[in-house]
Amino acid sequence: MHSLTRREALGAAAAVLGLSQLAGPVGAAEEFNTFYGKAASASSYGGYGGNAGTNTEAEYVYDVPAGWKERVISKVEKGTNGTDSEWYNPANKKEKIYTTYLGGFRKLGPKENIINDLALSDVKIQDALGSADNFDQRERKDDAGQLYYDYEIDNPGSGHTLITVTVARNKLYAVFVMAPNAAWNKDEKMLRRMWSSFRTI
Repeated sequence: MHSLTRREALGAAAAVLGLSQLAGPVGAAEEFNTFYGKAASASSYGGYGGNAGTNTEAEYVYDVPAGWKERVISKVEKGTNGTDSEWYNPANKKEKIYTTYLGGFRKLGPKENIINDLALSDVKIQDALGSADNFDQRERKDDAGQLYYDYEIDNPGSGHTLITVTVARNKLYAVFVMAPNAAWNKDEKMLRRMWSSFRTI
């Protein structure tokens, strides 16, 4: 059996170290960026900016994985269902997070009424609720006392949907996190992190 010389051993160790540095740390945590949502009017959409704000002008925030891509919202979408922002996983565009807002709300109504209203304006929510295996709804308050409704829908066909709704500035804000079942099974922790990070400011 050939024994390594000291020089050969050092060279092998350096090669292993170099490979480990290129691969990155094992089990490295997912990196996130904070998105600042501006909730601007429809006239500022369609590539002119308006949904992406700064931390001084934003009305809501949520965390997005560093590798995800933002989709430009059209004026039609903005005008019909109030879609304000959307990010998706480029490896699977059905895995995404998006927000909507509607004006004219002073406070949240009953939880059942809110989710029914959301389903009427968004066919994806209608489909998810239509044949859901499990549907959970709950309410909570943040440290400032603001009320949030959380909904979780598990559908064997369309996948998993997480929704949070709140009212601020006489607007109803909603965030939706959606993933097919295979993506949910792989990324549940990351998707829940995105969901729970949503808040108005």
